[in-house]
Amino acid sequence: MKNINSLAFLVIIILTLSLPYKAHCQEEGSERSYGFSFGTQFGFIHGKALEYVYSQPGQVKSEILSELTWEIKPVFYYGFHLDFSRIDLMSSPGFFASVSFKTGVPADTGIMEDRDWMSKENADLTHFSSHTNKTKEFYFLDLLIGASIPVRTYFYLKPFLSGSWTRFSFAARDGYWSYPSGTGSFEGEYVCNYQQDWFILAAGISIGTNILSPFSFDISFQISPLTYCQAIDEHIMKNETYMDYSAFGLFLEPAGSFSFNMERIELSLEFAYRYIGKTRGESYSKVNDGDYSPNYEAGAGLSSIDTRLFVKLRI
Repeated sequence: MKNINSLAFLVIIILTLSLPYKAHCQEEGSERSYGFSFGTQFGFIHGKALEYVYSQPGQVKSEILSELTWEIKPVFYYGFHLDFSRIDLMSSPGFFASVSFKTGVPADTGIMEDRDWMSKENADLTHFSSHTNKTKEFYFLDLLIGASIPVRTYFYLKPFLSGSWTRFSFAARDGYWSYPSGTGSFEGEYVCNYQQDWFILAAGISIGTNILSPFSFDISFQISPLTYCQAIDEHIMKNETYMDYSAFGLFLEPAGSFSFNMERIELSLEFAYRYIGKTRGESYSKVNDGDYSPNYEAGAGLSSIDTRLFVKLRI
């Protein structure tokens, strides 16, 4: 809530500062080249977050000692979006910047599955458990800055750099387990909590056109190896806590949008697929209130489809 209030306060400041400038331009009879647009967004994320523990050489047959899959099916969210760009992208080259923030609605979002491969003889699955997954927190902050380049009167290119922070926080409860020693169930119990904080720096390019005005279309693609994940895994029943620091999973994000533009209002429907491959890094663990000590190599991953609706007002 503090994040939302801070963003709203920033928007109010920008609006306040922009109104005198707009009035001055109108008095002088000049036409502005750049302008702001502010809007709200609503949508949902559908996908999964992944947690890995890698085995040590000679420990077991499988490369992965443990894999946890946290389903996101789906997480609904709402948020804000602010743009600064050239008003007419087709008139001449320019630059643009945007910031987007969204927060999710806590809810049950599928299941969490925990798989272990602990055999020294083969790479077969040895342990499995399944639990109800609740997404407790979801925050998403995106920053973009780049240039807009018109190509004749047909379309425009927008190369850009982006920075992103994403947080997922989950809680697993109930469910059942199947181990070599037997099977059992968890009833009315929280088994573990897990949180991922992703930090991403990427480069991208988008191609758009508004030749069918008032409709416009845009497709984009981002790619980067510069990903970093800080994760916290709390095993409640064992009083164990793990801190994982991993990096360099390949980030890919293709996206597309369809917009309808009125005089000052823009409606947009957007789709984006976000993929982050397996990261690797250090892990530390502690029991109860003890000190952290080095643990097995750990990692994370993410795969999601984002569907959202924007309502923007140009000011």
